[in-house]
Amino acid sequence: MFKARVIVAAVVLEGRSQSEVARYYHISQSTVSRYVARFRHEGEEAFEPRSRRPKHSPNAIPPETVDLILLERRRLIDQGLDAGPDTIAWHLLHNHQVHVSATTISRYLTRNHLVTPEPKKRPKTAYIRFQAELPNQCWQADFTHYPLTRPDGRPGHDTEILTWLDDCSRYALRVTAHLAVTGPLVLRSFRQAVEIYGIPSSTLTDNGNVFTTRLTGGKGGLNALETELRGLGVQQKNSHPNHPTTCGKVERFQQTLKSWLRAQPFQPTSLEQLQALLDTFVSLYNHQRPHRSLPHRATPAVTYHTLPKASPADHHGDPHWRIRHDIIDDTGSVTLRIAGRLLHIGVGRPYARTHVVLLVYDLDVRVIDVHTGELLRALTLDLSHTYQGTGRPPGPWRRTPDN
Repeated sequence: MFKARVIVAAVVLEGRSQSEVARYYHISQSTVSRYVARFRHEGEEAFEPRSRRPKHSPNAIPPETVDLILLERRRLIDQGLDAGPDTIAWHLLHNHQVHVSATTISRYLTRNHLVTPEPKKRPKTAYIRFQAELPNQCWQADFTHYPLTRPDGRPGHDTEILTWLDDCSRYALRVTAHLAVTGPLVLRSFRQAVEIYGIPSSTLTDNGNVFTTRLTGGKGGLNALETELRGLGVQQKNSHPNHPTTCGKVERFQQTLKSWLRAQPFQPTSLEQLQALLDTFVSLYNHQRPHRSLPHRATPAVTYHTLPKASPADHHGDPHWRIRHDIIDDTGSVTLRIAGRLLHIGVGRPYARTHVVLLVYDLDVRVIDVHTGELLRALTLDLSHTYQGTGRPPGPWRRTPDN
């Protein structure tokens, strides 16, 4: 504000007219008048830098929404769950019907000093990311430690938590607590998961002796799990030594699980109490918690149960299927290219702008809502027609629970 000081001094101290000062400094007379009036009203404070922020922000979110963002942040942290902008945005939309972008939430978290900068953290581009395309195409397994608590509050016995996780959907298949994880116990847990979810195409674990004996020098032959997998035709994959990121999905699940356990007000004093907490977390994780790595922040349960399941034979050849994510257009249709032709599949105008996944097996197509898992349409394509109609009579159609 040095120029303003000079202009004000020329008028107030030197007694020059405002028009003369305006001509001398090549500015408008109204600017000179504004500087002089501001000085006579505010004194020296008139020369302090002023905020450029507009007086009105019509696009700003309401204060009530800001309070709701901060409330959700505290609630998620208190529960030991992820409390990032994407997760908060999902909870605002599904629990409060309030739509706020993750960018806006991040800005208000930073403004309220709730974000800790991590300048040394490796960027996402530094990691090579892989993911199975179908549920049961790959199961990851690992175990971690968690201590029990004595009734008087002192640390108790150490326990081990064994996890089987679906690579594609991040669905927690089986999470159990034990005093020690052994080879026979791993085999029993795998068989129990197979009984419920079917046989996977492959498994991925680290090189622990309960999973593989490949680094033991060939002594003792195959262990119980290896023998079972070979008999079922399941491809067994193991990470390279000292490469924990290969099994990063199950490692990240265990980190989230232990953060949630530590946040519970009552710590378990027995295996039974720990298992009860694990069952509660698995239900929350699979059915109520959005997953940032899944399309449209879907829950693991929706992704796992809506996609077709891989089988042990799938890794031997090229499967005749494909998966396509799309949005139903304003006319109520989605497009699909078959044999070089673009076909239009009618779903219905009430579903316009709905995010869907198309499961294509040869000419059989299933259109599924990625958010709810609802089957919107199943059909066999007729290549003699470009438009695959719904078969409903022409005219307005309203979406009802029955259709």
